[in-house]
Amino acid sequence: MQIITDQSLPAFPGERTVITIGAYDGVHLGHQAVISHVRQQAAELGARSAVVTFDRHPASVVRPESAPLLLTAPDQKMELLEATGVDAVIVVPFNDEQAAESPESFVDRVFVRCLDTQLIVVGEDFHFGRHRDGNVDLLRKLGAEKDFDVEPLELLPRVDGVGEPVSSTAIRRALAGGDVTRANEMLGHVFEARGSVVTGDQRGRLLGFPTANVEVPNTISLPADGVYAGWYERPSGESYPCAINLGRRPTFYEHADSSLLEAHLLDFEDDLYGEQARVKFTHFLRSERKFDGIEALKEQLDLDTAHASQLLR
Repeated sequence: MQIITDQSLPAFPGERTVITIGAYDGVHLGHQAVISHVRQQAAELGARSAVVTFDRHPASVVRPESAPLLLTAPDQKMELLEATGVDAVIVVPFNDEQAAESPESFVDRVFVRCLDTQLIVVGEDFHFGRHRDGNVDLLRKLGAEKDFDVEPLELLPRVDGVGEPVSSTAIRRALAGGDVTRANEMLGHVFEARGSVVTGDQRGRLLGFPTANVEVPNTISLPADGVYAGWYERPSGESYPCAINLGRRPTFYEHADSSLLEAHLLDFEDDLYGEQARVKFTHFLRSERKFDGIEALKEQLDLDTAHASQLLR
């Protein structure tokens, strides 16, 4: 897969493209369905397939006070897009200048001159450009002038057939409720948080349950505070089952400023400090709560690890 960051030159000289465009946060089942259709149409037309996306979520620039937390870090998003088999990802820098660009200018600069687009596939509710003035109707009008077609697709229904369609917003809502099972179903892959393993206060080790304290960027959406079962993946690619505590540890702290992600790897003893971890959430075990004392907490941790082991093994 090519990653193209310079839109001033033709991406595929002499070749036309079938494209889709969006933030593609999470690269969920809805995104995957659109990209699959793009690839199918490109194969039929003898064209290249491409995803146009942005180097940051547009909302972080145009409305930073209400911008959503991200489901995927930029590197993870690229990995997930590559796994779809698309020929190229065009990464458009999104800043104040880009936010002010008119839909007409964006279409001419990116879709026509850079990509020589033959077909654009988007969701039926697609909007783009300054003040979100661009939509499917405008794309069709510009396509008649610039020689490309537009195909809007219906949003993918929820996996269980109930409720709102699959979307990044619906997945964030599921995570906020601790429902990682539903979030994973809509994602089409296991939700994971990435970050560096940092030194903590060693309380887990003193309790007999050493943990990797994973420092996740505050731009990333995390599940609700609680205890989960999942997998810890090391940079080498090795994966280990783990019990995950995400929360403010009320047994020890009356008022913590923020939640901490701690992964207790099952049947594992090694130094993890400084490495880049990938923590994958597969099952919700219980909500976080305050215990009467250390012994009560240790008894519950025994139960948590046994439960996690049962689910994962």
